[in-house]
Amino acid sequence: MSSSAFKRRLPVYLVLDCSGSMSGDPIQAVNAGVKALVADLMNEPYAIETAYLSVITFESTARQVSPLTELMSFQPPTLSSGGATSMGEALKLLAKCMDQEVQKSSETQKGDWKPLVFLMTDGMPTDSWQKAADELKKKKPANIIACAAGSGADESLLKRITEIVVKLDNLQPDTLKQFFKWVTQSIQQTSQSVSQVMADNQPINLPPPPQGITIVP
Repeated sequence: MSSSAFKRRLPVYLVLDCSGSMSGDPIQAVNAGVKALVADLMNEPYAIETAYLSVITFESTARQVSPLTELMSFQPPTLSSGGATSMGEALKLLAKCMDQEVQKSSETQKGDWKPLVFLMTDGMPTDSWQKAADELKKKKPANIIACAAGSGADESLLKRITEIVVKLDNLQPDTLKQFFKWVTQSIQQTSQSVSQVMADNQPINLPPPPQGITIVP
């Protein structure tokens, strides 16, 4: 053990589409989902120990609305919707934030665990996203789970970013609530396995998705 007090963190990035098509019930369900996710994780000793959360939103621009914050200090942001779907900008911002916030391993100590990224979109990108997607897929800086929410989203496009893509049947509040519950379980399971020391590059083990959510083969 190194004598430094560095604690390996599990960085979790929620990259959420807040474009105009999410307005009304969907964005309210997303806000409720993020709040529930934080509240549920607060009851999980492993998550409290390792999970750090960040929220990146994208519409006509992409912003990191919550920098990477320890779970116990994390305040869920209030998200509003409007504008276009700048997914390419969001992917670039995600890569930049991970670069700045995630501790890399050095010769003397191990860095943070591989980040978990949940990217959710309900539509087609309105900016150029291909290059940013290809870089993420090539570098694999994180375990990325992409979610095509509802009929307007294209799951094959998300496969260009990551192999792990899930599809939500619709944007109903119940379905979104189930999605965030599943994200919560995925974070819990990962925080538990890293606490029990999982190999650094082991693929993550996701819980089976609930009804209304399918894993895209």
